[in-house]
Amino acid sequence: MNFENYTKEAKIIDLVVANKVALKYFSVFSLVFGLPYYLLWGFNLSSFLMKNHLLSAILPFLVLLLGIIVHELIHGVFFSIFASKGFKSIKFGILWKMLTPYCHCREPLKIKQYIIALLAPLIILGIVPAIISLFIGNLPLLVFGIFFSGAAAGDLMIYSLIKKENHEDYVLDHPSEAGYYIFRKKIST
Repeated sequence: MNFENYTKEAKIIDLVVANKVALKYFSVFSLVFGLPYYLLWGFNLSSFLMKNHLLSAILPFLVLLLGIIVHELIHGVFFSIFASKGFKSIKFGILWKMLTPYCHCREPLKIKQYIIALLAPLIILGIVPAIISLFIGNLPLLVFGIFFSGAAAGDLMIYSLIKKENHEDYVLDHPSEAGYYIFRKKIST
């Protein structure tokens, strides 16, 4: 795509700030989902206890690690749906300075497409499991949903920057930072 008639601006989020903001999101999601859960079901902590102590110590870490990987895969799947080259345009990695995994789309997408890919893990791994837990009374599922809602803090920070933009403009993931380039169509005079 030719971007001669577009202006380009970098938008970067600070991952240290994102980690602090994540704590606020954890608190908000804990209240939003935890309070209704408590009012409906109470908190039965025995649902977390297992007979095998080794398994009960390791399983939460395995679930969280797998969830983090799935979070990035969900980004990748949705990016690939909108990218003209599909999964060939997707790159996965880790920003080692903050131990932050990422999924990077190497081609520009319309902002409305980018927003869908950006928020998909929040909805699929966070909000949906938390809501399901309210209906079935499953405390581990509630905790999972709250954790992965809060874990989307960086995605929510990027969304708060990009939601004000024209959804017909384009966005390209920044190749080495947490953020993106926005391509805004130049206004003809």
